[in-house]
Amino acid sequence: MKTFSDRVYEVVINIPRGETLSYAEVARKAGSPRAFRAVANLMAKNYNLAIPCHRVIRSNGELGGYNRGGVEAKKKLLINESN
Repeated sequence: MKTFSDRVYEVVINIPRGETLSYAEVARKAGSPRAFRAVANLMAKNYNLAIPCHRVIRSNGELGGYNRGGVEAKKKLLINESN
């Protein structure tokens, strides 16, 4: 049986380049719709480059944090992917 973390990482790995999901959408797709804060915590602790955590944003459209260079780095990655 997959853990919550495994399910979250699987959802995030499958977000296509140039697209984003909110923390709440990732939680819902991972089977725990109320666990959006847990998703945010997992993304904050993720240093695995294979998991594109920069594609996970806040429900209000704001970028949220990014542990590999801050919000500006996250913004640049998303802009580069959408071109």
